[in-house]
Formats: sequence, C-alpha cells, structure tokens
Amino acid sequence: MDVEVVGRVLSTLPQDDDHPYRTGPWRPQTTEWRAEDLQVVEGEIPADLDGVYLRNTENPVHPALERYHPFDGDGMVHVVGFRDGKAFYRNRFVRTDGLLAEREAGGPLWAGIAERPAGSPRQDGWGARGRMKDASSTDVVVHAGVALTSFYQCGDLYRLDPLTLETLGKAEWGGAFPHDLGVSAHTKVDPHTGELLFFNYGTTEPYMHYGVVGADDRLSHYVEVPLPGPRLPHDMAFTENYAILNDCPMFWEPELLARGRYAARFHPELPTRLAVVPRRGGPRPIQWFEADPTYVLHWVNAYEEGDEIVLDGFFQGDPEPKDTGEGGAYQRMFRFLALDRMQTRLHRWRLNLVTGRCEEERLTDSITEFGVLNNAYGGRRYRYAYAATGLEGWFLFDGLVRHDLLTGQEERFGLPAGVYGSEPAMAPRTGSTAEDDGYLVTLTTDMNEDRSECLIFDAARVADGPLARLRLPERVSSGTHATWAAGDSIPGWRDAESPAHALRL
Repeated sequence: MDVEVVGRVLSTLPQDDDHPYRTGPWRPQTTEWRAEDLQVVEGEIPADLDGVYLRNTENPVHPALERYHPFDGDGMVHVVGFRDGKAFYRNRFVRTDGLLAEREAGGPLWAGIAERPAGSPRQDGWGARGRMKDASSTDVVVHAGVALTSFYQCGDLYRLDPLTLETLGKAEWGGAFPHDLGVSAHTKVDPHTGELLFFNYGTTEPYMHYGVVGADDRLSHYVEVPLPGPRLPHDMAFTENYAILNDCPMFWEPELLARGRYAARFHPELPTRLAVVPRRGGPRPIQWFEADPTYVLHWVNAYEEGDEIVLDGFFQGDPEPKDTGEGGAYQRMFRFLALDRMQTRLHRWRLNLVTGRCEEERLTDSITEFGVLNNAYGGRRYRYAYAATGLEGWFLFDGLVRHDLLTGQEERFGLPAGVYGSEPAMAPRTGSTAEDDGYLVTLTTDMNEDRSECLIFDAARVADGPLARLRLPERVSSGTHATWAAGDSIPGWRDAESPAHALRL
C-alpha cells in the first residue's frame, strides 16, 4: 500500500477531550490521506467491481460554543475506488464557507443544532434556521458526474470531484440554486432520466418547495408545496411519474419557535401526511394522504403498481422516547437518535391514487435503518433492501441485513463487538442482469484494533461474510450516509491507465 499524507486541518479541540460524541468511535480526524493499491487483509477484490464508494462524515474541527451535537461536525468525505481488482482511498474535508471562516478565526463562529441562536458570535448563517453553519456533513450523491454533499437541515450543495474529493464550489444550477432556502439533507438521483430531485423547507410560508434539476445540471422545475406550518421533513422518495414528500407530526414547537427556540416535539394527535406530487406538477395537482402518526427519517424506495404507489421506509414506533433521566445530558438528548429507543422498523404504505386511501403494513419486526437498494431500481419495482442494524445508541451500526421484500426473509451479518459499520452501498456487478447481482460495500471503525477497513460482501449472500477486507490508513470516525457511483458515470474514469492515475493528482 502506497500511502501519503496530503493535508492536515488544524484542530482546536482539547487534547484531553472527553465528549461522548467526539471520542471513541466518533473521534474526529484531521489528516487527509492518499493511498493507492490498498492492502488486502483477507480475500480478493472482485475484478468486476468497478466504481467508487463515497461516504460522508461529521468531523468537528473546533469545540462547540456550549453543547456539541454530532450533526454540527464539519463534513469529511471518504472515497474507496475499485478497478481491475485493485482499490485506492482518499479522504478530504469539504471546504465549506463555514469551515474556511472558522479556520481563519481559529475557533467556532456559529451556534449548533442544540445551542441557543443568540449565542452565535456571527448571526449570518446557512440552513433553514438562518443562523447555523452549513457543515455539509450529512449525505453525498453523484449527479452529472460530480459528487454533491448536503446538510442535515437545508443548506448549499457542495460540489466535489468524485475521485480527488477536491471541493469545486457550490451547486449553482445555471444561476437558479435557491441559496435563500437551500436544499434538504437528501436529494434523489433518478438513474433512468439523470434528474436530481430535491425539496427544501423553512419557517415562513409556504414552508416547502420541490424541484427538479436536469441531467444538464440546470434547474428545470421548482414549485411551492404549501404546509400548515414549519415542519422538519428529512427525506423524500420518487417513482417514475411522482415525487413523494411528507408532513410528519414531529416538528418545531410553534410557541417556542415564535420565541426563537428550535425544539422539536412529536404530536401523536396529528396524522402523518404524505404528498404525491407529479414530477413536473404542483402545487394544485398535489394529492395528500393521511397515515398513522410517526416520524420517518429515511425512505428506501417507492414505485407504481396499478392505481397505487407503494412506499417503503422506516416507521418509528416511538419518535420521542421517554426521558428516563439516566445516562447524563448527552445520552438523554440523543435518545432521539437511538434506533432501539425509536423502534425503527421497515414499513410499507400503499397510496391509492383513485380512492385516496392509505393502507399500511409492517414489513419486519427487526430494528433496522439506513436502508439502501440497487440504485438501478430507484423509483421502480424492487425486491431487496439492505440496511444497517444498531442497538448501541447514536448510529453505531453493529451489522448488515438483507431484506427480501417478496418472501419476508432476512439475511444478516453481525460485526464483532467493538466494531461498527457505515451505511452500506450496493454496487452492481459490471454487466449484472439481476437485482442482487453485485456487492455491498461498507467501512468499519474497529475500536479493538484501532483501525478501519473497507468490507466487500456478495449482495446475494450477505450472511457468508465479506469477500474481501481492505486496510485503510487511519481509523475513521463513525458517519452517516454513503453512495455508490459506477465507473462509467465518472468523467475520465477509463481514460487513465490505472485507478491511481485516475485520481488526477
């Protein structure tokens, strides 16, 4: 393995930091690496695995003003690329406006998600609340050959070279990007049309917008989606002809919001509302459906079946877990992010466009989240969902599960104690013809050996364990979302003689 340090970002975090979400599996990194021909610890890299796995991470550089929330951490993207049976690795901070400003100031400038807005040294900010640093540390997708990172609450989309991870600036969409409201954490790329679908939300009417960006990277559609008040939607889904948005009854408490406090509360007396929006329509053609009250952090997929739209996501049995008073302030705060406390289970909603009725069913009793699929089946009928399992508080994934949505069967792989995974991505085999003909890729954080690895699984045989384990240069921090981009979707991928040359260093 040929390893080189290519950059470091100066951190002002205390040397003896004891914060529960900046230590252990969440220990941040400050070194940026370039590694070619990664060491194979076990197995063999499949020769027909061709493309890049990209994963975003919350990676704080400075301490919080008062109370650190993991979503405040600065964005760092990791890439593991595969070609011709070899692999390379690189990681880079996303050079956001906030990161650059705080680097110049030598410390924090904005209040975080769990802090008082009035406490910000600077009141200019990005995001739906207009006073937060846009860390661009939540999700990553690839659209029009460029990687785009996004923020937990609405912000800009930062453009990255998917091979070098060089920050290329912000998405502009032909000068039409809605910088005043930004874009939600989760955008969706339709592989069949090359379009990117998105929504945003804010604290003033109409509270939500929906839009479409064409394969030419220009905004082609943008409409209002009226809501009864400020909401906190996180994700969306789409089908061949529709986008599905949501109005879940977990949102900022209106009375507190009027006083400048952003405290989310669950309102079980209200239904979950699901909006079916024609891909190029709205706001009048929007059809709303009412469902059981819950909060859905992540959807898996949706597709059309006769008069119905079938929508799959993770139903929270307890969106606002009871505060038991145990474990200290941070553990109580992050009960909202513990999969076992929230009781997240794979769920299906059937939305009948003719009758206006919504029928629901639980698809599994297992507690899982962060579901992914073969992206070629996005918005189309599909059979397999792959998800993370985790019972140890805030997004510590202890294994993978393959859900067969036709038979109801599950196939699992559990990581050893003290080893945690990342959101997996499904990488179709080159020339694949079946939905599950490909690989699952994930990164691990091994607290026992103080190291990280990239694991590659046969997507059809997850329980058999990894086909290959690759050593990374440094133990990486626990993170959130990841994606897969096939090599032929990346400009210049095949022009280079090798993956190392493809890095364009």
